[in-house]
Amino acid sequence: MTGRRAAFPALALAGALVAVALPAPIVPGSLLGMARAEHQVSYRYVVLGYATDAQNRGRRGVRVELRRERTGFTYLGETDADGFYLIVARLGDESAGERLHLRADGQATTLTARFDPADHTTERGTRVDFPPRKPVETPKAFGVTLKRYLGQ
Repeated sequence: MTGRRAAFPALALAGALVAVALPAPIVPGSLLGMARAEHQVSYRYVVLGYATDAQNRGRRGVRVELRRERTGFTYLGETDADGFYLIVARLGDESAGERLHLRADGQATTLTARFDPADHTTERGTRVDFPPRKPVETPKAFGVTLKRYLGQ
């Protein structure tokens, strides 16, 4: 994989606390066994979008910050040459409905992590763009934007 397609797994791994699923010896009387991988769909929530200027051109180098309300944990991103950013947060099934605070370049918005906790195959996330005036969330554009980003 090259380019953006290679970047997504790297971002997914960097944005999540990852425990690689490796076989471990089972010691009688111990709780050790297989570690669960946390880079699966059920452990991540992706926020992506564009930061643009008044002429609808992408703005490079805009810092984007996503903060979980429940834990206070912060995830950081930065826009590329096209103004595109992608942040992968570690949110499990129990995080459905959690409030998230997103900020970029002096603008801020509060999101709600909306997803079906029983669905472990569909990517979870939303799209939030930062035009000059105020952030605009368009959850329905998330899947298409992610596929475009991955080059699919």
